[in-house]
Amino acid sequence: MSDSLLHIENLTTTFNTENGIVKAVDNVSVKLDKGKILGIVGESGSGKSVTSLSVMGLVQSPPGRISGGSIWLHANGERRDLTKLSEKEYRKVRGNDIAMIFQEPMTSLNPVYTCGDQVMEAILLHDKTLGESGRYSSITDPLLKLIVNGVFQKLLNVLVFVINIFVAVFILTLFAIYSILYFTIWLIASKLSLLGKNLKSKADSFLDKNKILLSPDSGKANNSIVEIIQSFKIPFFKGYSTAREKAAKEKVIKLFKKVKLPRPTKIFESYPHQISGGQKQRVMIAMALSCNPKVLIADEPTTALDVTVQKAILKILKKLQREMDMGIIFITHDLGVIAELADEIAVMYKGKIVEQGSVQQVFLRPSHPYTKGLLACRPPLDVRISELPTRRYFIYEDENGSLVETKKEVKEVLNELKISDAEIKMRRELIYASTPLIKVNSLKTYFPGEKNVFGKPIEFVRAVDDVSFDIYPGETLGLVGESGCGKTTLGRTLLRLVDSTDGSVLFGGKDILKMSKDELRNLRKDVQIIFQDPYSSLNPRLTIGEAIMEPMRVHNICDNEMQRKQEVLRLLERVGLNTWHFDRYPHEFSGGQRQRICIARSIALKPKFVICDESVSALDVSVQADVLNLLNELRNDFGLTYLFISHDLSVVKFMSDRIIVMNKGKIEEEGAADDIYERPKSIYTQTLINSIPKGIIDEIAS
Repeated sequence: MSDSLLHIENLTTTFNTENGIVKAVDNVSVKLDKGKILGIVGESGSGKSVTSLSVMGLVQSPPGRISGGSIWLHANGERRDLTKLSEKEYRKVRGNDIAMIFQEPMTSLNPVYTCGDQVMEAILLHDKTLGESGRYSSITDPLLKLIVNGVFQKLLNVLVFVINIFVAVFILTLFAIYSILYFTIWLIASKLSLLGKNLKSKADSFLDKNKILLSPDSGKANNSIVEIIQSFKIPFFKGYSTAREKAAKEKVIKLFKKVKLPRPTKIFESYPHQISGGQKQRVMIAMALSCNPKVLIADEPTTALDVTVQKAILKILKKLQREMDMGIIFITHDLGVIAELADEIAVMYKGKIVEQGSVQQVFLRPSHPYTKGLLACRPPLDVRISELPTRRYFIYEDENGSLVETKKEVKEVLNELKISDAEIKMRRELIYASTPLIKVNSLKTYFPGEKNVFGKPIEFVRAVDDVSFDIYPGETLGLVGESGCGKTTLGRTLLRLVDSTDGSVLFGGKDILKMSKDELRNLRKDVQIIFQDPYSSLNPRLTIGEAIMEPMRVHNICDNEMQRKQEVLRLLERVGLNTWHFDRYPHEFSGGQRQRICIARSIALKPKFVICDESVSALDVSVQADVLNLLNELRNDFGLTYLFISHDLSVVKFMSDRIIVMNKGKIEEEGAADDIYERPKSIYTQTLINSIPKGIIDEIAS
């Protein structure tokens, strides 16, 4: 019997557009076997996601439709062509036989339902026999639920609410009496000091043992009157749950444990915004696995996640795939990730499969120049290069739109771009011979956490905790760490976008944290920031030309509008865009193009210092390489100084002269980029380095 689970045969998916019919998927054929992982790799727009949506029957029609080919599913002893199924028949396949993990969990999860309820919904929809205890339980249970929840739930909760009010009033009354008693004893004790030290010490001992929160600085969270009231509060009646719902909840909690979610019962009751990105992705994995599918499609499930979280997610997927003997289609733009996960690889370009084979075959002997370009785009960890190789080193389009191969190999190109140790040493000596442009001293940024009954914070989130460092003119200082370590807060504190708690930030000898509003407005010309998400940082109602010109008007760059427009047109060309893009809106550009627009806007004011906050984390490796090369070119051309913030140590190493590793608001480690990678001192830094998907060819071969 064949081990084939899914066989996509000559699949073609088209979309009707204003410019005619576009073939998003063009005659694609791939095969997924039982217990195997197939990696589909390519840039945005290559057709990867449309292929997966075609398999799931989720291509929006109109304008899209499957215009040719077959999708054969081998499951439950049957062989079915999914392209021939009706929508009603497809609903039975989705979740039961084929499940999907989408790229962005925050947009995939419903914000108004708890995480547990959303996973339960899928189980209750597909598993009709779950929790059935008797012949008529499917009728009696829902009827009982309707009566109890429709009538008695509201009455019970009104009664609970009234009781809780009485309890709170009673405790507050006792508290008021206790307060009067406490202060009476304190007054007597203060008088007793005149009568004798022995009586005074006994009174002080009594007060220390019995005070609750009368002094706002005295107690911890469990000493607050609110906590006392909470401990006596009667919980509201959440309603009657049927046997099926109870069984589904038990199954969800087991799934949460299986995907290594901490505190699974608490996360069951949590809403999506209350948990981290990695935890949201694990909830999505649990949802996809809830009905034991034969095929799991993971569409960019780790893009923009920390390398440590990414490693954990990949490890979970691999473990579950072995335990459940599933077939997985893993879609990504990162060949480094695929190398450590997949058995087979299919490389897509412009809707077609241009190369297909085992991991060893594709990595050791790539035959197509596009594959070579993808392999070379990832920042190398073992060598310093002047720029990242992009597709143009291996393939380009001629005047007729045909692809032309350059016949170069990856290692050959890397050797051509290699920087010598002498060049690195000369650059460092030149940079660090000058006076620091920015001096950060004992910087602290705390956010208030829990408060006591008087409204005074008793706990703080120490986002930036006593951080000190210098940044030199022309330098790129890398700031790396996991989400929540304080990287972004530090960057925003430097620009006064977030208020600091203590410390100083000297820019040109002046403390930014003590500047007036007028001084700060003038400073904005010299310090700029490039945000992570270019789409949300651009005004959708302004053309990109207007978006770039707006800050130029504020700071009186150029003498008149004509000169400003000419400067903007020059900048657009400098960042790799066309002059006719001036009158287009942000939604008309790709992610990489929007990031180039944000870069053009930031350098339009001719700043001295630019903060790049995760500015390439969500981009394809090839687009990422183009943007990183552009940033380096602009630094050299305009004499810019960068603070480059990222969770990806490989990207930071390529960009940076020095690296600061942050963990829990503090500097974990600091040093030259090569030294940090080759000789890390802290265990945390070693963990970050070990989590990077390296995709080293020699290791794959072994």
